[in-house]
Parts: sequence; C-alpha cells; structure tokens
Amino acid sequence: MANDRYVSPLSERYASPEMQYIFSPDMKFRTWRRLWIALAETEKELGLAITDEQIEELKAHKDDINYDVAKAREKEVRHDVMSHVYAYGVQCPKAKGIIHLGATSCYVGDNTDIIVMTEALRLIRKKLLNVINELASFADKYKSLPTLAFTHFQPAQPTTVGKRATLWIQEFMLDLEELDFVLGTMKLLGSKGTTGTQASFLELFDGDQEKIDMIDPKIAEKMGFKECYPVSGQTYSRKVDTRVCNVLAGIAASAHKMSNDIRLLQHLKEVEEPFEKTQIGSSAMAYKRNPMRSERIASLSRYVMIDALNPAITSATQWFERTLDDSANKRLSIPEGFLAMDGVLDLCMNVVDGLVVNEKVIEKRLRSELPFMATENIMMDAVKAGGDRQELHERIRTLSMEAASNVKQKGLDNNLLQLISEDPTFNMSLEDLEATMDPAKYTGRSKEQVEAFLSKVVNPVLEANKDSLGLTAEIKV
Repeated sequence: MANDRYVSPLSERYASPEMQYIFSPDMKFRTWRRLWIALAETEKELGLAITDEQIEELKAHKDDINYDVAKAREKEVRHDVMSHVYAYGVQCPKAKGIIHLGATSCYVGDNTDIIVMTEALRLIRKKLLNVINELASFADKYKSLPTLAFTHFQPAQPTTVGKRATLWIQEFMLDLEELDFVLGTMKLLGSKGTTGTQASFLELFDGDQEKIDMIDPKIAEKMGFKECYPVSGQTYSRKVDTRVCNVLAGIAASAHKMSNDIRLLQHLKEVEEPFEKTQIGSSAMAYKRNPMRSERIASLSRYVMIDALNPAITSATQWFERTLDDSANKRLSIPEGFLAMDGVLDLCMNVVDGLVVNEKVIEKRLRSELPFMATENIMMDAVKAGGDRQELHERIRTLSMEAASNVKQKGLDNNLLQLISEDPTFNMSLEDLEATMDPAKYTGRSKEQVEAFLSKVVNPVLEANKDSLGLTAEIKV
C-alpha cells in the first residue's frame, strides 16, 4: 500500500473483507454482466432475434472481466457503462450487437445498486443476529445477579445484570424487525428506459404491450427478486436509499446506547470490555484500561446516524425524472454507511463476547446503597410489630438524611442500619435489620422477565435463524 495516498479508515481499520467486497468494483462489474445476460435472455424468450450461442458466449465471460480494455476505452469515451459494454463485446464478438439492447445506463447502474444494498443488508442482518445471540447468552448467564439500577444515573431500585442486558437486546430486536421489513420490500428498477416509459421497447417489440409487460418480471426472477418497482423515472426512487440508511442509523443508535452504558459501567469498575494482555490503555498512564472498543462503537455509530441525512436530502432534491446530483453523493454515503455499520457490529460482537463482570464490585456498590432502598420494607416490618406508620416514616426520613450526610460530608460508610437499630421507635436489632439486606429481595421480577423475554421473544428468532449464528469478529485495532 502506498503511504502517499489517502486510504479510507473504513477499509483499512473497521470494515470486514466481506462487506468491502460487496461494494467493490469487481462485485459491481460482475453484476453488470449478470444483468446484461438476464436482459438478453429475456429479450430472446420474448421473441427477439437473439441466439443461444450469443447468450452462451456472454455467460462464458461473465466473470473474467477485461478491466484493462474497459479502462482504456473509458479514457476515450468518458462513459463507464459504454466502456464496459465495449469491453464485454471484445470478449464476445458474436454477442457484441445485442449487449445492453434497449437499455439505459441506469439499467445496470441502478439495478446493481439495489442488488448490492440487498446483499449488504443481508450481511448486516447476519451480524445483528449474532450480536443479539451473544447478548442473549450474557443476559441468561447473569439473569439473577443483582446490581444497582440507575435513573438519571442516580441510584434507584436494584435490577439484575441480565435484566439490564435485555434492554439492549430489545432495541436490537426492534432494529431487526425494521431491517426485515425493508429487506422484504427491496425491488429492482427493471428496464424502463430514459424517462421510465419503456419507449425503446415499444420499438423493439413492435408495440406488443403484453411482451413489454413481461420484461421486468422476467429480469427480476432471473436476478433473484420477486418484482420490480411498478413505476419510475430514469432511476429507482432515491427514497429507497433513505429507507435503507435509516435502518442502519437505527442499529447505530442501539449500538451507541449499549456502548455508552458499558463505558459508564467500566468507569464504575462493574463491567469491563475485553482487554488483551499486551494491550496499552494509555500512552501516559500505564495503569489505565480505557473502554476503547466501546468508544469506537459510539464514534462510528454517530457517523452512521449522521450519514443517513445524505440520502434523505438527495431524495428530496431530485428533479422530475432524473438529475445527476445524486451520483457522487451515493458513491460515498451508501457504501460508507454500510462499511461503518459493519465495523460497529463486529465491535459489538467482540465486546459482548468478552465482557468481564466484576461481581464483587457490583455487590459492594449495591450494598452501600441498599439500606436506603430497604427503608420501605423496614418501615412495614416495624408497623407490623405495632409501630405508628407516620411516626416511623418521619424517623426513617431523618435517619436517612443523617446517614447520607455521613457518607457525603464525612466520607464514612453508610450507617443507616446502625442508626435505625439504636432508635427505640423501630424496636429492631442490627442483626434483624442486616437479615433484610439480601439484594435478591429487591430485584423484583428481573429474573423472571429475562427468562420470559428470552424464551418467548428472542430465542424463537434465533432458532429460526440458527444457520446465521456462530460468527466471530476480528478487530484490527
């Protein structure tokens, strides 16, 4: 690799080889040739004078693309599609005259874009399922482990580590639903001509409307799609790109939220992302273990979310049947949105698979706050023993403030239980009070919610997609 040229970090550092190939020139130009074959076969089946010999010649050279010929020709004519039509014709002299017959540049360009985005969505879907699968295992493993829950990042009622993970899973499940919907609605442009009217095919088929109606369905079937968009200008609606990138942005938002939680938990030393033995956390502070992968998830996710604005604005600014101000933007925003999302999901798989849970730290923090959270139960027990509820409420409020002051102003441990045991209003010993300090008593239905969510919602989806599971992600940096 030359060091004097800019190289996209998405290719060099973040995206997988599989996603990079989907958006590679080779994938694009091989797809062009498949589309030309599909068009020729369709036209032959509908009665045009195209021979089996010509089609077989096209098929024989569908993958051995003579890039040198196409590149040289493009220097002369300044048109990428016609350069590749020419190069294909050099290899297929018998079929030269019927390549691209009746089609426009958008026949190969736009149909290929749809095919490429569909393949990329399938890869994203596969990786998303693997992230969900890793999180499901994590949630099940820690479904009963009590931990301090936060609202406003302030101590709240306890939850479990596994229950918290289900919150991340649920957002990814919503993304999967949206992805499946968009993936299920992807259609080809077909072959509709310069303004979408199929005027060129009226000439080719002598005005035979029935035959012209069969062109798009046949092309769609040959390319593995159910159908083509029923109407178009020269291009498919750029709103399709908007829908696709909005799916990516939704996944990115979910990944960003999860990575933020992990970063905060690592600050608390409760949960830590994977850290290799030889990894350096800081160039200045050798003791540090920074959540670098989760930070990278957040960083790339923000890029994906903002990138979704590109196709939205492009869709809004297309004039009539076609303008070309979409082209340069699409060449950047669509591939890079997918490459960045691919990198995010690889990082998510890697982080979740190696999450370290520091149970003793979690227990210590929870127990330091638990006396405050147990006051409702303590008060009820005292009422049952004959105490006055209003008087007990006022005493427990006062003692709680005293204990909080000891913690915040004096740096002491939380001594609320001791203060309560010394107050005759409650008539409870320290031993009685400490017996109520089992964290599991305060996690509500966390364990049961995890089990129900996994068994009823998540696992059926994973079982239906088990052939997609088992991926591992290699992180380059």
